[in-house]
Amino acid sequence: MKQKAESKKEQEYGQGVGIEDFDENIMPITTNHYLYLSGTPFRAINSGEFIEDQIFNWTYSDEQKAKNSWKGEDNPYAALPRMVMMTYQLPDTIKDVALQGEFDEFNLNTFFMADGEKDKAKFKYENEVQKWLDLIRGAFAETTVDNLKLGAQKPPMPFGDSRLKDILTHTFWFLPSVASCYAMANLLKRRQNTFYHDYKIIVAAGTEAGIGVDALNPVYKTMDNPLESKTITLSCGKLTTGVSVKPWSGIFMLRNSSSPETYFQAAFRVQTPWVIHNPDNLNPNMREIMKEECYVFDFAPDRALRQIADYSCRLNIDENTNPERKVEEFIQFLPVLAYDGSSMRQIDAAGILDMAMSGTTATLLARRWESALLVNVDNLTLERLMNNKEALSALMSIEGFRNLNKDIQTVINKSNAVNDLKKKSVERPLTEKEKKELTQEEKEYKSMRKKIQEKLIKFATRVPIFMYLTDHRERTLKDVITQLEPALFKKVTGLEVKDFELLVSLGVFNGALMNDAVYKFKRYEDASLEYTGINKHQGENVGLWDTTLSPDEYIVAM
Repeated sequence: MKQKAESKKEQEYGQGVGIEDFDENIMPITTNHYLYLSGTPFRAINSGEFIEDQIFNWTYSDEQKAKNSWKGEDNPYAALPRMVMMTYQLPDTIKDVALQGEFDEFNLNTFFMADGEKDKAKFKYENEVQKWLDLIRGAFAETTVDNLKLGAQKPPMPFGDSRLKDILTHTFWFLPSVASCYAMANLLKRRQNTFYHDYKIIVAAGTEAGIGVDALNPVYKTMDNPLESKTITLSCGKLTTGVSVKPWSGIFMLRNSSSPETYFQAAFRVQTPWVIHNPDNLNPNMREIMKEECYVFDFAPDRALRQIADYSCRLNIDENTNPERKVEEFIQFLPVLAYDGSSMRQIDAAGILDMAMSGTTATLLARRWESALLVNVDNLTLERLMNNKEALSALMSIEGFRNLNKDIQTVINKSNAVNDLKKKSVERPLTEKEKKELTQEEKEYKSMRKKIQEKLIKFATRVPIFMYLTDHRERTLKDVITQLEPALFKKVTGLEVKDFELLVSLGVFNGALMNDAVYKFKRYEDASLEYTGINKHQGENVGLWDTTLSPDEYIVAM
């Protein structure tokens, strides 16, 4: 049963007004260049509107690097807190009720599933959730003996370690549904949870909490003086984008999230600086930094580490940097501590990728090739395809691409029609008929663009099959396709090599992400070969999509 999350209106507010609502052609300003600014750039990147050399990032890693390298006084980055991620492998007696899927992955949405409304809301697995509440304050009976054995080495629990407890006076709990938010509030108020009665509970979920920024006022009102109060804010979508609550110092990720952008948009809510000016009322120029560090707590370690790996690689679009280096740079400023049931340790870049890949089959690995980022379907690329009869003819020879010419023409025509209507809207208000027409045209061309994108992705998913059937590991995949195994490539994909080269030259494929996808494939392949003890490729160069790693680079990465 699908749990009710936030309303469609709230979800649209969270996504915000994106690039699709802006058109350079209807701007009253005439210029040759535009600069698009975004705090959440993934939507623009996913749409195919921008290619790698048009994208410039200033990320969390950049700001922390600037903070650490600043010389002298008045460091402008000093107030930006360092993030720390802490992941916990839950005891079997807690997590068994929510094990699902081929590899028995712990499912947070199932674990925190709830029914009912407001004060009647209740968790389906209330006993297990209660155990979890005991665990995070260091009072879960089944781990008490283990903690005594570990002594000083026992894992720091969020509300059980004095160092963390002192910092986590205001936290944000990200849950799966409105019902689970109310169920958590109800459970925290029970007599057995007297520890949590010191915290004021804020339910920022459902229509009564307000839409968008309106949900922020109750939070501030409940906090009152944040230096004297303690709060827990419960949400299933509100306040996860576009807002800043300075006193929040920790976020509990208590729901599944398939996309790294959703995950980190929420996580970075707690990274907002909190500075008190003139703390003693005697020195107007003095300021006290209240939050040196902030924390992300996750109880599905494999999921959390996959998000780290995906996010770091997608933020860093430098195709000359291998994935381990990208992850290593990211976690240099966002240390990841993992509790595996016996000890808590910091994980390095290779460890994150290894753990993120654990339990992966060839089938699941192939899903990496279903990413919309692998292919470019912006208007410029589509027009290049339209203007090249050979390229169109090549694609239409593949199964599923018969009507591609017509589809591309539809997208471009609809896109032009939308632009014309938007131009009119600048000059005068649109009529109801024109507004309806605009909505319909936008809907149709976005749907058609997605259809073309899916067809190109379908072709990309055949590349892993080709990799399984060829053994030229040291050469780039493009070289293998064009020089060493052209007949096999034609048999697997239905595409001639000359046609493939033409599509590459037209910019249909995203080279940087293709490199990343091939790399992940070969990482998995290596793990399988080493497990069987027959890795005959040891010491060889490793070819990616259009670049090659030397043995030394690959060994360092491993």
